[in-house]
Amino acid sequence: MRKIILASTSPKRKQLLENAGMDFEVVSSNYEEDMTIDLPPSELAMFLSHGKAESVISNFNDAIIISADTFISIDDKIIGKPHTKEMAKITLEKLSGRTHSVFTGYTIIDTKNDKRISKSVETKVTFKTLTEEMINNYIEEGNPLKFAGSYTLNDIRDKFVEKIEGDHNNIIGLPVDDVLKTLRELGIEN
Repeated sequence: MRKIILASTSPKRKQLLENAGMDFEVVSSNYEEDMTIDLPPSELAMFLSHGKAESVISNFNDAIIISADTFISIDDKIIGKPHTKEMAKITLEKLSGRTHSVFTGYTIIDTKNDKRISKSVETKVTFKTLTEEMINNYIEEGNPLKFAGSYTLNDIRDKFVEKIEGDHNNIIGLPVDDVLKTLRELGIEN
């Protein structure tokens, strides 16, 4: 069986692949994301995921490398991790009562056969109208600073989400079914 490398230290991505029954090794990518690159969201997601995969490729000459990058987009603006509670609050207020898109770009590189595939998956999420109290409670109780868009689906699904159109796993950080299909196209079975 070929060695599979997840070029991400995201616990959510790791858990999603484990739940899919994959045997893989986690390797940290040292790629510096630049969210200011002027590309449409789907292309930027693929570009960033490709950069992450390329950053670990030199360590493996016979492996399958999987990397991903997830962010949200609303009003044609890309929103990544908030880094401060104040930015988390501003982001959640902006998402309140509206629909936004979650984009995950993923890249799979077969280092032995020098094959590279990058794809992007979009999922639409509609939030309920959030009160200031709901937002403040989530910021204090949750961990919004670690996640694009200031939330993780597991924490807010019942409280904030009105509707999801598309792959739920994509919101968590990896469209697993799509990734597994792409791996099969490359002849890799998990």
